[in-house]
Amino acid sequence: MAFTDELRDPVSYAVPFFLLFIAIELVALRFLDNGEGPQRRGYERRDTWTNLVMGVGSMVVNLGARFAALLLYAVLFVLTPLRLDPHHWSTWVGTILAVDLLWYSYHRSSHRIRILWAAHQAHHSSEYFNYSVALRQKWNPWGELIFWIPLPLLGIPPWMIFFCFSVNLIYQFWVHTETIPKLWQPIELVFNTPSHHRVHHAVNPGYLDRNYGGILIIWDRLFGSYAEEVEAPRYGVTKPVNTHNPLRLQYGEFAAAFRDVHYAENWHDRLGYLFAPPGWHPSPPTGKPAGLAKGEATG
Repeated sequence: MAFTDELRDPVSYAVPFFLLFIAIELVALRFLDNGEGPQRRGYERRDTWTNLVMGVGSMVVNLGARFAALLLYAVLFVLTPLRLDPHHWSTWVGTILAVDLLWYSYHRSSHRIRILWAAHQAHHSSEYFNYSVALRQKWNPWGELIFWIPLPLLGIPPWMIFFCFSVNLIYQFWVHTETIPKLWQPIELVFNTPSHHRVHHAVNPGYLDRNYGGILIIWDRLFGSYAEEVEAPRYGVTKPVNTHNPLRLQYGEFAAAFRDVHYAENWHDRLGYLFAPPGWHPSPPTGKPAGLAKGEATG
């Protein structure tokens, strides 16, 4: 496969379908929000425009990130003696499962490590939940690219890694909606669904830091991070950002983290501000244990 072919992102081919489903959802909301059933937040013009701008910016940034990651993965792929056959169905199934598991690992880490949260929080900052929010992507993909490093070392061709990761992202588009209720129980048991992902984007106390799965929800069930949707979700982050400026949304938390590091009194606190969970603070003089401050858990 040519080098330029390996840089092609299937997500770019899915963009017209994303826009189509946004239009369909807008029409559906007019019929669903008729005073009957649960109230949905729907769309808000400025929020939707911000989502679209951040989606376009993400595609531009990811092109450069994919180029750099492809070079790294190609070197690792050459160095490893392992080789998996990309023409065999089992390699595809195994790669999709491995990518999904690593996505779960990265996603969970990005909610529990502040420097990773600084990159990821932009996706969570909207107080709405609709298909345009799925396009509200970060401009800092370096964290997740590090998590894929084991895959080329296992003998998976780099182009195949990127393709399966794009499939994972495309799948996650449809779960960003309030218009689809809970599905047939066997589907809810195995797959990530809109119900599961509404929980993930919610700031309700019982929903914080739950349901990290990409395609499969079984990882959350296995590793103790699953929560059922039982009450109406409230979306956003626990400390509202109160801005539609894409630059502030993308880099505001980085600035806050490095500001905390600058004013920290010792290296223990500096490292804590970067690698402890969001909301971490040093132990107060009374000796009380440090941890998440009330109201500052991740969203």
